[in-house]
Amino acid sequence: MKYFAKIQVWSLACMLGLGLLAGCAGPTPADYANQTPKFDLKQYFNGKVDAVGMVQDRSGKVIKRFSVLLDCKWDGNNGTLNEYFEYSDGTKQTRVWHIVKDGDHYVGTAADVVGKALGEASGNALHWSYTLALPVDDSVYNIQFNDWMFQMDDKTMLNRAVMSKFGFKVGEIFLSFHKRD
Repeated sequence: MKYFAKIQVWSLACMLGLGLLAGCAGPTPADYANQTPKFDLKQYFNGKVDAVGMVQDRSGKVIKRFSVLLDCKWDGNNGTLNEYFEYSDGTKQTRVWHIVKDGDHYVGTAADVVGKALGEASGNALHWSYTLALPVDDSVYNIQFNDWMFQMDDKTMLNRAVMSKFGFKVGEIFLSFHKRD
């Protein structure tokens, strides 16, 4: 009888654990399917786009502020997004994204992206997942990004990216984009 009681306790613990994991799964692009305006990365990031943002550490403290100018061009379903960052401490950085659109899915590469960035759009949202090689002092850390973009209207988009390492949150980035006329 003790044997069966141990199996029941173990089974209950497993079910509770799986329930907790399922509750931590987070949103999916399909959750935003009925939201408008419909987000199309190719349409929004075409021409010049300005952005301002901030980086927060895992405790929520703002550790950097920045502005970005994006200069974006498309040739069919192949896009190039040139990003020019200027940080509050005076440092500057550039990143060039090469993006391929396939329906509501996107694949992106950049010099500091490890492997490929994978994106999916649905409704007014776009979800990106990728690993970025981030230099910190004299080291480079591969940080995972769980990146969500939400188009608010024809000109405005909000972006929140959660950064993690080994599954632990290390910080967040918030951006507000404004498409030029």
